[in-house]
Amino acid sequence: MQTNTQGRAIVVGASSGIGAALVRRLSAEGWSVAALARRASELETLAKECGALTRVHDAKDFDAVPELFEGLVRELGGLDLVIYAAAVMPKVGRDEYDTPKDLEMVAVNLGGCIAWCNAAARLFRTQRSGTIVGISSIAGERGRKGNPVYGTTKAAMNTYLEALRNRLAESGVHVCTIKPGFVDTAMTQGMGKLLWLVSADEAARAILAAARSRANERFVPRRWWLVGTAIRSIPSFLFRHLNV
Repeated sequence: MQTNTQGRAIVVGASSGIGAALVRRLSAEGWSVAALARRASELETLAKECGALTRVHDAKDFDAVPELFEGLVRELGGLDLVIYAAAVMPKVGRDEYDTPKDLEMVAVNLGGCIAWCNAAARLFRTQRSGTIVGISSIAGERGRKGNPVYGTTKAAMNTYLEALRNRLAESGVHVCTIKPGFVDTAMTQGMGKLLWLVSADEAARAILAAARSRANERFVPRRWWLVGTAIRSIPSFLFRHLNV
């Protein structure tokens, strides 16, 4: 990952939260940044604030990605970093099994990640350099009762990013999986008091530090590693009785 002022980056899912914080940090460091998201008004604000190149894009529109990606690379004058931060996590009742809602999560959280990271992988493999960052979640560590499909999309994202990392390693391309805990964004509003809650800007700082250190995966904040290790060690017959 570039550390000078000549870096060029694409951030998908950039209108608010972690994505917007990443755009602000990269722009402040002198990077040329393209920010993509569904909400035009938030993107306009971001463009005025930090001069980012913006495009309105729905992460479920997989067919639009190749042309959009190529156009942004031309406008940026090349590419060094792609960050996929788009995600949805609707409220799900304990007795709710809503297929359209679940498939929306699959499309945005996983399908969009694959579409954008595949596009980046093709370019970076050819130029034999570049960094791909996927924003996953601590929720992908186990199958939880609260939102089964959200956790499933993040677990699948982890496996996909690991496979991509292994495939691209010989080409000098770095793939970094980020697993945040609770971050103060719209997604966590209304969830009550949360353990180790951090700001979106603090999360963005840690994410960029992980990418620059070429970490394969990183919990954000790092102490969430303790939680991840603990919950992975709980036998399934016990885990199913936990209210998580």
